[in-house]
Amino acid sequence: MEETACKNCRIIIKSGNKCPICASTDITNKISGYIIMLDCEKSDIAKKLNINLNSTFALNIKS
Repeated sequence: MEETACKNCRIIIKSGNKCPICASTDITNKISGYIIMLDCEKSDIAKKLNINLNSTFALNIKS
């Protein structure tokens, strides 16, 4: 199965058609780049990207 990402919060969705974080059904498989957040509370990058959950996120959602 191809990975998809939520267009709202950019989290990578492993299965299903609904975002487990924001409950959006606006998902896409047109993603570019990944960021794996292991410690979002201490990460400056997480703060800059407004990520407050340890998970895998898409860096870019293509149009």
